[in-house]
Amino acid sequence: MNRKKGTYGLGRNTLPKQIAVPLDQIATKINARPFMEYAQSYALYNYKRKDPSKPLDYDNLEIIRKFSGLESEHGFICIHVAMVRHTPKLIEGIITALEAAKTQDRRTFNTTMQLLVSTMNTINGVMEEMWSKSSPADYMKFRTFIMGTKDQTEMFPNGVIYEGLDRNARQYRGESGANDSIIPTCDNFLQLTSNMPDNPMTIILKDFRSYRPINHNQWLQWVDKSSQEVGVEAFSEQDAESLAWYISLLDQVRDFRHRHWNFGKEYIMKRTAYPKATGGSPMATWLPNQLRVVLKKIEDKSSILFSKFGGELNSTLDVELHKIQERAQAQRRLLDKDVDYFKAKLNQ
Repeated sequence: MNRKKGTYGLGRNTLPKQIAVPLDQIATKINARPFMEYAQSYALYNYKRKDPSKPLDYDNLEIIRKFSGLESEHGFICIHVAMVRHTPKLIEGIITALEAAKTQDRRTFNTTMQLLVSTMNTINGVMEEMWSKSSPADYMKFRTFIMGTKDQTEMFPNGVIYEGLDRNARQYRGESGANDSIIPTCDNFLQLTSNMPDNPMTIILKDFRSYRPINHNQWLQWVDKSSQEVGVEAFSEQDAESLAWYISLLDQVRDFRHRHWNFGKEYIMKRTAYPKATGGSPMATWLPNQLRVVLKKIEDKSSILFSKFGGELNSTLDVELHKIQERAQAQRRLLDKDVDYFKAKLNQ
């Protein structure tokens, strides 16, 4: 009946002590929550190489712990792993760019920003393969296994009691690709995080960012602090090429978030009336909250670029930057229509 209605029934409100106690003890030791997290449980610690001598390409990945056993589940998890495979270049590039901004090394900064754009373009290319590796029609068959207990009032209105630990019910967010560190790294480096609106959606965003390994959080905090100290955004605005690559990197973040929004529409919102994502965020408004910030920043920085450095860009880069500006403007208009439609559909 629930499947026909596109809804979910009540989940169990207790976790047996035989599971709850050891789960809590292990979670405490590794600085995690006693629940399935994206990195340490579901995706990034849940794969192996088919051939240990070969790289972490998609075709060389296998899931260790499966739920439905569907090929689409394999695709869903392993695409995330294949994307993260490219993050060492992202980390190396950001460290180099921050040092270049600190020492006012314009040439190194520009070269590194170009490499960061290329790296994010590669990651986005792998992300695009999700459409062919994991069918939207199959997602609902294994989505139930990764739902959380926080902000999921239809399934867990009172949370879950961990028997043998305490009498108070607990609530944890379900695993989500939003727990990954790729986009938060870019947000902090580009100083986008401070531009997020002061609203409930941003509160959820910050809560999501606590559901990751401790070394990921330490890295993100360092990037955020370092970027503010050296003023990456202001440094970029002092040079035509720097600002062009800054906008180009913003566009890669836009591409990532726009595709994530399209995934949400096709894999979830068109197939269920349930209004919450696995992590408990409202489906119709959470992703657009962050995407709007990126689109506005692209428009603002593009206006500065063309008014301040009009004739200083080479023709190829000039054409590409105009395309980025126009694409951001068009997507913002379409996004507003999408949000209105799905808010009405999901009664949010």
